[in-house]
Amino acid sequence: MNQSTVDPIRILIADDHTLFRDGLRSLFASLPETHLVGEAASGEEAIALAEALQPDVVLMDIQMSGLNGIEATRRITHASPHMGVVMVTMFEDDESVFAAMRAGARGYVLKGADQEEMLRAIHSAARGEALFGPAIAARLTRFFAAPRPSAQPDLFPDLTDREREVLDLIAQGRNNEAIADELVISRKTVRNHVSNILNKLQVADRAQAIVTARRAGMG
Repeated sequence: MNQSTVDPIRILIADDHTLFRDGLRSLFASLPETHLVGEAASGEEAIALAEALQPDVVLMDIQMSGLNGIEATRRITHASPHMGVVMVTMFEDDESVFAAMRAGARGYVLKGADQEEMLRAIHSAARGEALFGPAIAARLTRFFAAPRPSAQPDLFPDLTDREREVLDLIAQGRNNEAIADELVISRKTVRNHVSNILNKLQVADRAQAIVTARRAGMG
């Protein structure tokens, strides 16, 4: 018998689209190198199942009901650094890609990727390596090859000194709880600062604020 003695890669899927989970389930059932240990339909469920099942790799969607995939990834990689999280999503914008990287994702594959690309990302994550699909890799190359703006002594003059402190911590990937602990202020105060920052920077959400701040040399 030529059956491999290597243990299959234990995989947890976190995606709120039933049809997508069905497709991945069928794929992994057909491959001796992979073993599906669980399925989650929300970020909260992904965190609970990751802790309970201890998979080698988590395939994580970004947008799910309740807790989103970025925050779920951050919590999973913080609690279990040995787990490899691969984002599998339709979003390929800079904000989503860099937010995933800062959260600790080891891979970023677009939905619609072929089986070979998906398996390469899974194997890399299981080995503790990082692998990004060709479209994402090209985007990263363009981003880092672009001229970086020189640091300005007075960044974002509309912000207060405290708001700039908060924005710098946001750019580092800190959540509100961590920012509150760092600055010794209440979480409510942090939420107010974040709201003011988003309004003053004229950005839609935290991810866009991170990219804006990082491009200015913060974080």
